[in-house]
Amino acid sequence: MRDLTPRQIVAELDAHIVAQQDAKRAVAIAVRNRWRRQQLPETMRGEVAPKNILMIGPTGVGKTEIARRLARLTGAPFIKVEATKYTEVGYYGRDVESMIRELVENAILIVRETERKEIETEARTRVEERLLDLLVPHPPAYEIGTDSPNSPERYERTREKIRSRLASGEMDDSKVEIHLEKKSAPMMLTGMGLEHSDIDLQGMFEKLIPKQSVRREMAVSDARRVLFEQECDALINQEKVNAKAVELSENLGIVFIDEIDKVVASDARGADVSRQGVQRDLLPIVEGTTVQTKYGYVKTDHILFVAAGAFHRAKPSELMPELQGRFPIRVELQDLTKADFVRILTEPNSALTKQYQALLETEGVQIVFENDAIEALAEYAHQVNQSSQNIGARRLYTIMERLLEELSFEAPDMHRGRVVINAAYVTQRLAELAADEDLSKFIL
Repeated sequence: MRDLTPRQIVAELDAHIVAQQDAKRAVAIAVRNRWRRQQLPETMRGEVAPKNILMIGPTGVGKTEIARRLARLTGAPFIKVEATKYTEVGYYGRDVESMIRELVENAILIVRETERKEIETEARTRVEERLLDLLVPHPPAYEIGTDSPNSPERYERTREKIRSRLASGEMDDSKVEIHLEKKSAPMMLTGMGLEHSDIDLQGMFEKLIPKQSVRREMAVSDARRVLFEQECDALINQEKVNAKAVELSENLGIVFIDEIDKVVASDARGADVSRQGVQRDLLPIVEGTTVQTKYGYVKTDHILFVAAGAFHRAKPSELMPELQGRFPIRVELQDLTKADFVRILTEPNSALTKQYQALLETEGVQIVFENDAIEALAEYAHQVNQSSQNIGARRLYTIMERLLEELSFEAPDMHRGRVVINAAYVTQRLAELAADEDLSKFIL
């Protein structure tokens, strides 16, 4: 896990997400505590439980984005799930334990990538030898005499010559014939829980069905990639990868549960019959239990859970008291103001204005956003959010598309040019839509 201080984590998040300092500080402290726990003696380490976080705030203010960026920063196993896709045990659908299985799958990818880096040099050496065997096959028998075509000395000279040509890339277009393992078509397993069953049924069927290999002719450049994957598979100890992945998930795993407010049972019956049941099923997972996966047993005691919800209709206090207690840290994310929209359009490394400039630059069209245009766009976004449904920063996607629709359509035929977008241009494109409340409700 990367050794990042809370200040460094917040600074990294600031490069992509505007405002919401309380939420950033909370997740930064929680992540740092994972690192601190790893430094403790074994006896104390088992006693330190993660302090799970509940983020409360309207849609589009950065809850999911904070979690997504956090996953990239930490390098820890991470999974984002929606609480709404789970059902109570006994109903058709996904059970909550499947989130832990998915977390382990993500951890396997991380561990496997680390292992690949360690064996990469050896794998490439093996690939080169295999390519040489294909391009300069061993003679059926060596002949005695230095001038003989099949003498060991001449064979080695030829092999070294081809080796240098391989290294320089001269042989990339040459054709070689390699053996490929023909994979059987995946079995479609349906039924409650089967797609996430603890038993690797697909793997069992693959072992029962005899493997078939086929010969394929391909260029050396393509064969090198295929052979590299084969050598990596041969060198990596999958059992060791699985064991490391389980350990990584248990100690550093982060699960982000979105839409937690949608599993609050309403007074109505019918569609939400299992919502309260989902909360009950989440309790042991969040508190700490052992989940059986096809890679081994996974303890959830030290997995960090971050839950988030808009809580438009329900309140955090309407969650089951036991579940509320599992999320001791509460963070409220604020509605975005006009000033926040201005910052969102200009400050982040991947701000929307920068994205559109880069996209249209590919057509040879340079667009320049004046400061008054940014102010006008922020005003319209804030105004529409206040007059209709508040969807936060996502409103900017719709407004920017509407603003640049004509320019995007005409760009390929403009044959290079410079377009300055100012407040007058923004008003011309958006004023009529924003003024008509019915139109803005449906279009913006």
